[in-house]
Amino acid sequence: MTNIQLGMRDHTITKYNPREGIYMVKSPRRLDGTGNNNDTLKMNEKSCSCGKWQEYTLHCSHALTVCRENGTRLDTYVSDIYLQITYRRTYQSNFFPLSTRTFREMLLTI
Repeated sequence: MTNIQLGMRDHTITKYNPREGIYMVKSPRRLDGTGNNNDTLKMNEKSCSCGKWQEYTLHCSHALTVCRENGTRLDTYVSDIYLQITYRRTYQSNFFPLSTRTFREMLLTI
């Protein structure tokens, strides 16, 4: 089991406005005294008040919990940067290595 799966297994959800995709997810209190937080999740905006979804552009445990409970596919909320089409577009151009001389000249100008 991953850390995210462990973290989400005890989350509880209170639906604020499911039509708008807004939920409150409560994290359980942990042994180290942390937790017991209420995080607001905005599924349509791909954001959570914990900040992890915005920072890493990957689902936080709160989003995973909502998807699991609603039967929503996770790939619906994946950032475009992780899509295969984005990867292909990034590397579709030709890249030409710099010659050693050009590289040294460039370093001297820095």
